Amino acid sequence: MNRSFALELNPRLSGGECPCSTIAWVIAVTDYPTYEHNLKALASTLRKNGTLGEVLLWQQLKKRQIEGYRFTRQKPIGRYIVDFFCKELRLVIEVDGGSHDIRGEEDRKRQKELEGMGLIVIRVSEKDVHYNIQGVLEGIRQKLLQIAQKEHS
Repeated sequence: MNRSFALELNPRLSGGECPCSTIAWVIAVTDYPTYEHNLKALASTLRKNGTLGEVLLWQQLKKRQIEGYRFTRQKPIGRYIVDFFCKELRLVIEVDGGSHDIRGEEDRKRQKELEGMGLIVIRVSEKDVHYNIQGVLEGIRQKLLQIAQKEHS
């Protein structure tokens, strides 16, 4: 599997100075791509102003309610903010509302870039979330199990 890693180096000095005149470095490696830091504030705003479909789906995804997997909401990844992200399975869930009907080419490009980062993208329609949430949840659950099975084989 193609995995991208973020490497962050931070000098850590004890008491402001290192008595041995060397610098100790702390290396933090994450298993998902970095993001453009200007997106962090926008992601926070989007979490506060989600669509009804996003809010309804979040009520079912949060607190590890589906097969015990943890999701985050409005997660910056690369130069995008994805609706929902499961880090463990590298799974992105996007809720497509009315604006996505006219942004089809942009959405395809975005999805291709996310998949190029080694992520799996599921798209669900806002309408399906409103009127068939159980079907949407079952589809997500099946995809989670399919990905988990591939990861463990």
